Amino acid sequence: MSKTIKLITGTVDKSYKHSVEDYKSNRGFNALHRAINMDKEDIIQEVIDSKLLGRGGAAFPTGLKWKYLNNIEGEPKYIVCNADEGEPGTFKDRLFMKRDPLIVIEGMLIAGYVFNSKEGYIYIRGEYRGLFEGFKLALKNAKQAGYLGKNILGIEEFDFDIKIISGAGAYVCGENSTLLNSIEGQAGRPRVKPPRLAEVGLFGQPTLVNNVETFANIPIILDRGPEYYRSVGTEESGGSLIICMSGHAKNKHYAEIPVGTNLKDIIYDEELAGGTSTGRPVKFVHIGGQSGPLAFPEQFDISFDHITLKKEGLAIGTGAIVIADDSVCLVDYLKKVFEFFIHESCGKCNPCREGNQQMYAILDKFSKGEGSEKDLEILKNLAYAMEQASFCGLGQAAPTALMSALKHREEEFLAHIDKNCSKCFK
Repeated sequence: MSKTIKLITGTVDKSYKHSVEDYKSNRGFNALHRAINMDKEDIIQEVIDSKLLGRGGAAFPTGLKWKYLNNIEGEPKYIVCNADEGEPGTFKDRLFMKRDPLIVIEGMLIAGYVFNSKEGYIYIRGEYRGLFEGFKLALKNAKQAGYLGKNILGIEEFDFDIKIISGAGAYVCGENSTLLNSIEGQAGRPRVKPPRLAEVGLFGQPTLVNNVETFANIPIILDRGPEYYRSVGTEESGGSLIICMSGHAKNKHYAEIPVGTNLKDIIYDEELAGGTSTGRPVKFVHIGGQSGPLAFPEQFDISFDHITLKKEGLAIGTGAIVIADDSVCLVDYLKKVFEFFIHESCGKCNPCREGNQQMYAILDKFSKGEGSEKDLEILKNLAYAMEQASFCGLGQAAPTALMSALKHREEEFLAHIDKNCSKCFK
């Protein structure tokens, strides 16, 4: 039995990409046509009933986010799509922007209709500049077909357009409040919360921010119905997930799987990662990007769903599955993680700006055989301080991989104190 499905990726391999007519021939815009004949509260309720959890990493219930915004007074309300896909090992959003941009546009259109919004923005990471022209073409074709602009589908008050905003390569702009600052032309640094973005968002107005994959799910829910959508997945988390397999994975690719697929199947099934390309045993898997935890073999037999993983200290995050075989030194790998966060920290707060550098320096001591048990305690204390005191999610999540390594493989750090690591000391 196949481990993969085609719930929201059913059209990504079609050749049309930007053609509205071809998109419509594959049930495209069915959801929008249905939505405009529904009460807006009923649309929100269907999103709630679908049990769609946000696919940007935080896994907040999408329907509840929409319901909260709907109860906020004030206009205009803005619709923002977070396409700043900067998490290493993650390339799922690029899949839709390149091969099926109209499904993302339709999802944003439905949100625009629900919230009486006039303007939508899609913030695309600077490194995806090659996708801009294709997305612009999809927007142009949608506008020519009457799906963007004024009087959409003949509805006088339904005026909605989408603008593309380019990022400049800053990982921190993937954090929603930082992204909004960047759209406004300000420095890419996070905001103080509260107030929530639903209350004071883009240009100080109520704002909905969802990521690319989340918006791509909306047309499926409204077209097929929440019961159909929820039939895939688990009781608490409906639908499918796009996972991205890389590192030492034998099969480096994306796949769409039902929420609740066993992690062991994801790692070893030939249809998915297929084990390692080297034939060596899997040492650990980095889940959800650099800001996610490490999973070790004794944790692999687990349902890959948001609720179950959270109970075990794991997380789906952005869907990255980076496999490392047993040739990888855990300490050296973590040094690379902190190199990334040192480079990407915006520098706004001390815990993140200084903490990443200090933890890299201590890990470097371990890799040279100069670390001590006191250094190990300092690492634990620094990681806790960063998690609790950093200003935004970047700093709070930066020590996640280290913390999971210390919890499950502290002996590897002790081995470096005694210079017993076969990878570092020969």
